[in-house]
Amino acid sequence: MEVLSLRAVNRATLARQLLVERAARTAEEAVEHLVGLQAQAPFPPYTGLWTRLAGFRPEHLADALLERRVVRVVLMRGTVHLVTAADACFLRPLVQVIMDRDLGTNTLHARHLADVDVAKVADAARLALEERSLTAKELGGVLAERWPDVPPGSLAHAARGLLALVQVPPRAVWGRAGQTAYRTTEHWLGRPLDPAPELARLVRRYLAAFGPATVNDIQAWSGLTRLREVVEPLRPELRVFADEQGRELFDLPDAPRPPADLPVPVRFLPEFDNLLLSHADRTRVIREELRKRLFGVKNGVFPGTFLVDGFVRGAWRLTKQRKAATLTITPWATVSKRDTAALVREGARMLEFAAADAQTRDVVMAPD
Repeated sequence: MEVLSLRAVNRATLARQLLVERAARTAEEAVEHLVGLQAQAPFPPYTGLWTRLAGFRPEHLADALLERRVVRVVLMRGTVHLVTAADACFLRPLVQVIMDRDLGTNTLHARHLADVDVAKVADAARLALEERSLTAKELGGVLAERWPDVPPGSLAHAARGLLALVQVPPRAVWGRAGQTAYRTTEHWLGRPLDPAPELARLVRRYLAAFGPATVNDIQAWSGLTRLREVVEPLRPELRVFADEQGRELFDLPDAPRPPADLPVPVRFLPEFDNLLLSHADRTRVIREELRKRLFGVKNGVFPGTFLVDGFVRGAWRLTKQRKAATLTITPWATVSKRDTAALVREGARMLEFAAADAQTRDVVMAPD
């Protein structure tokens, strides 16, 4: 079995993630290829596409949201993702098991829902959401009229778990603000959810965007379990490698696997980027000591990070004050003078994108 070195795995992953060179794809094409972008915060997907696509502008994604070609919906790992309309209908039924599990174990809501017929709650919520968009608070209030003895927040939580609810604009539209309000995916898109989605297709899609990968990697990304029984029947059509620890790495035969010594540019990743969340073993992009630092920040805040030679070397933060914008770059590991200069240049370009209306823009290298 051919062994792929850590750097070979890194370069293959970067190529799938459109981070070796900016791709000449539309925003919608990129979102589809990446099987969505992590989107629990409204605007990181814009930076995520800017760093991956040639000529990307905010309106390319904003228009797709307004035209319902992409949507924000809870999917993999039970977190909000921005995906294409087609993928919302394909993926949401596959991850329903995650939502069902949460309804029975959620420490805040499960005990309040134990004696409630949640299917009837879902039916009532569906009817309410066909009339108009509702925030979680509004939805809970509507449902509480029928179930007055159950906390409204728990009722809304049950509806979000059992229904495929999209977060509708103006939420997450660049340059605009809006509360999180919901409609059902079926109503918003005018199409049904996939009645028979295939897990094998999900595996292939994952490998195209994140491979080569172990079964545990696929499970970490999706939040699903027992995927070994899905991957094994695919073995004859896949390439199988080993990593430096001897673990099996599955991959699509024709997927890009660049040379391990391929030079790659510095890149800025947004908060919560899926590159850092979609493998059980994340050393392919971040050293263990830096991973602990990244995931050990207070209040669950996941900062923007930057790559040097394909690996995370630190964090960045954009602040705006009146008409001034500052990008502060904080290395967590040694960065050469050459790479520092590249980071400053790339940071200046990102400021032009993210703070186009600022009169002054500065890039600052901060001490760790």
